[in-house]
Amino acid sequence: MASNDLADRSAIIDQIYRYCRAVDRMDADLGYSIWHRDGTADYGADVYQGSGRGFIDFVNAQHTRTLGHSHQVTNIILSLDGDRAASESYHIAALRVLRGDQPHEITVRGRYLDRWSKRDARWAIDHRITIRDFDDIRPVTPLSVSRGTRDGDDPSYSVFRSIETPGT
Repeated sequence: MASNDLADRSAIIDQIYRYCRAVDRMDADLGYSIWHRDGTADYGADVYQGSGRGFIDFVNAQHTRTLGHSHQVTNIILSLDGDRAASESYHIAALRVLRGDQPHEITVRGRYLDRWSKRDARWAIDHRITIRDFDDIRPVTPLSVSRGTRDGDDPSYSVFRSIETPGT
């Protein structure tokens, strides 16, 4: 495998992981950067079909109605062909919601099927199809309170800034 292939694979995988960060931190600008400006998202007719940027706005609005959420991506399969690529990434999303006074957790397991292209030296999604393999909802008893936040005040932002600005 050529070093360019490794760099391209790494760049795409980084984008896949940044998607999770973007939706968990409700960081719209980061989320927009995952898609090309003309990129599209198909999460199914009952969820969302439209632009990638529009999906980020949609999911951030949905997340404001939850108590919290966490997204993970695993099992990434990636094929490269020059400045085009295709990937399948398994995902797990957990969202906490209130039903009456009882917290419940919605867990969704599925796959992102993405078509990518490299434009102006940047890999981004041209089109995403999301497959929901299965999901469930169940009552939960939270064990602790999160130290994280769903915005730029999350401690992770200061950790990353600390290496961008020497001495902080």
